[in-house]
Amino acid sequence: MFPEFEVVPAVDMQDGQVVQLVGGERGTEKTYGDPVEAARRWVDAGARTLHLVDLDGAFEGERRNAAAIDAVLDAVGDDAAVQLGGGIRTAEDAISLLDRGLDRVILGTAAVENPDIVAEISEPHPESVLVSLDAKGGEVVVSGWTEGTGLDPAEAAERYADLGAGGILFTDVDVEGRLDGVRTDPVRRLVEAVDIPVVASGGVATIDDVLALERAGAAAVVVGSALYEGEFTLEAAMDAVAES
Repeated sequence: MFPEFEVVPAVDMQDGQVVQLVGGERGTEKTYGDPVEAARRWVDAGARTLHLVDLDGAFEGERRNAAAIDAVLDAVGDDAAVQLGGGIRTAEDAISLLDRGLDRVILGTAAVENPDIVAEISEPHPESVLVSLDAKGGEVVVSGWTEGTGLDPAEAAERYADLGAGGILFTDVDVEGRLDGVRTDPVRRLVEAVDIPVVASGGVATIDDVLALERAGAAAVVVGSALYEGEFTLEAAMDAVAES
């Protein structure tokens, strides 16, 4: 899935616009314009993968930004891989998206409620499922990070790896969108628990944060606010990774 460590720009969408939330909470969003323009900007800067999230879908359980997502897929074409999460609740929906040209689906709530969905999607589309284990206070949370599950992230990751997940997306909700830096211990614990790629997200503020997650064993890092706020450029981050 990620043969080399990647810096993956986030294109989180709400009401058809790119936004970034603080701590995953609605009402904290800052808007950054048109998703297609953002996607092309990151691809032109060298992104090999784009991370799309339908935030309305994540909160409401049904994808609300389908038109914007289709426009991004058309604009990006084969120039970059695209992974999408938020509101994907059924295997049929996931397989339809993959058949349409999406490279990976990200399942959070659906995988927690029905773990077998991972195997159901992975059978026709191997290594196409990223299971999203978003943690708040050390506990996996779902439904747009609003509901606790009682699940331990590392233990849950092992279960999904056995079911055929191609990778784990780990978001540290406690530091998400705050630009205060990352916490590497939870990432390292997940990396040690499974043999599939772990993609880290949440808290990245500097290029040093990116490199720290690489050293912790992450296969990739998703970056949102730091790129949109100009804390560093995608090109500079990629250069630093190449030099490391």
